[in-house]
Amino acid sequence: MWYGFNVLWLFSAGWKELDNLDKKVIGALEDGKKDVDFIADMGCNFVRLPVDYRFFIHDFKYNQPDEKMLLLLDECIKQIVSRGLHCSLNVHRAPGYCINGNELERDNLWTDQIAQDAFTSLWTLFAKRYAGYSKEQLSFDLLNEPPAPGEYGLTHENHKLIMARVAAAIRNVTLDRPIICDGLCGGHIACPELADLNVIMSGRGYTPFRLSHWKAEWVKGSDQWEEPVWPGMECDGVKWNRQALLDFYKPWKDLAEKGSTVHMGECGCYKGVPNKTALAWYKDLFSVYNELGFGFALWNFRGPFGIAEHEREGTNWEVRNGIKFDKDLYELFVQAMKNLSK
Repeated sequence: MWYGFNVLWLFSAGWKELDNLDKKVIGALEDGKKDVDFIADMGCNFVRLPVDYRFFIHDFKYNQPDEKMLLLLDECIKQIVSRGLHCSLNVHRAPGYCINGNELERDNLWTDQIAQDAFTSLWTLFAKRYAGYSKEQLSFDLLNEPPAPGEYGLTHENHKLIMARVAAAIRNVTLDRPIICDGLCGGHIACPELADLNVIMSGRGYTPFRLSHWKAEWVKGSDQWEEPVWPGMECDGVKWNRQALLDFYKPWKDLAEKGSTVHMGECGCYKGVPNKTALAWYKDLFSVYNELGFGFALWNFRGPFGIAEHEREGTNWEVRNGIKFDKDLYELFVQAMKNLSK
């Protein structure tokens, strides 16, 4: 059972300016060393490392990876694994697709052969480069949050074909490498059609969205939504409470009951959510994961969705080893880990 956090050292190369990438990563990694120490000291066993392919491939020159930047990726993985944590390497922005700023891509992963070839080549490179890591140390999360069927040309069929192709390429190098596939529609829709690929299924803990992303600046109109409450918030035709969360995760429970491993690769709520509401929601969310037997990872560790320095008003703060963290959320998280470990 995996439980831990996402760390964002290589999460995004930026929107416009792609120079000085090495300095960005070196700075983030140096600052992040005490984060992974904290995560390990909490008793966690998992860190998800989302990466933007543009750190390693520049100007759509898919066959010319930047070795200098790959060496920095090597160091990121080493820093995680050296703490006894499992590292899940995730391609957050792939050639031809990203849930954030997809318009920055020249090609389309779902319809263009050149993007599909580049995506497969990238994972083949990672498979060969990190073949020395054991399955206990490293997994591959193929693509962050594919879109909904019909968006950008994605269908259930071409999604499976692309994931199957990449999984086969990885297993041709390392047969027992754990492979993770995110659900569709931003990670929320379970994909039973992938069950025969023998992959771990990764879902999301952002439901209801009008709670988790209230006042998130990048979500248009979220500052006009009603203030969230928990339990009892009504949106999307549902009166939300713990039972409604259980109902929402039923397709994922069905996958688990049929033999697939299910993990919630991201969960959390934005700093704008009132503290009392956030803690009540987290308590129910974690208890649902405990009941269903799902591991989970908070997005992120440090930042507006994190456990450290999220800036939510009314938080009961504590400082440990130079890190200011939410003591109440910390205790909920640790208790959930203990319950999953039973």
